[in-house]
Amino acid sequence: MPDATMNSMANRNFVMRWNAYEHEHVQRGADWYWALGIVTISVAITAILLDDFLFALLVIVAAFTIALLARTPPDMAEFELSERGLRINEQLHRFDEIISFWVEEEKGTRPLLLIDTVKFLAPNFVIPLEHVDHRLVRSFLKEHVEEVPMREPLYHKILEFLGL
Repeated sequence: MPDATMNSMANRNFVMRWNAYEHEHVQRGADWYWALGIVTISVAITAILLDDFLFALLVIVAAFTIALLARTPPDMAEFELSERGLRINEQLHRFDEIISFWVEEEKGTRPLLLIDTVKFLAPNFVIPLEHVDHRLVRSFLKEHVEEVPMREPLYHKILEFLGL
């Protein structure tokens, strides 16, 4: 069960730790895999009819990869927020690498911490705040990073829909 702990001595030794799954896992039934197969075959046949064999092969490989990833349950990730920055598993993201943040807390959904960074290959992070006080996270981050309203990226919603 994820937990949150906090030590504070005038925010100098502030450390907040919690665990959460990387994403919400959705069990897919046989119908989902059949639909994926039918769409894949349809697109591949269309590509072959248009003499684009490479695209047909790419679609088949992509669908196979999506099917494998959809079956794999997410890993448990460790998060740590401290004066040094935000650590996700073993990777530390210092505050000077973080452009802005936002805590999204829509009614009926779990709170999410959205982080925008300067990193080229991983510019955005969506971090679940299910078992941690999101008000405490927000107040601490406000002292170090600019708070800017953001929305969960569309690609993240699509990946979660696909179960990735």
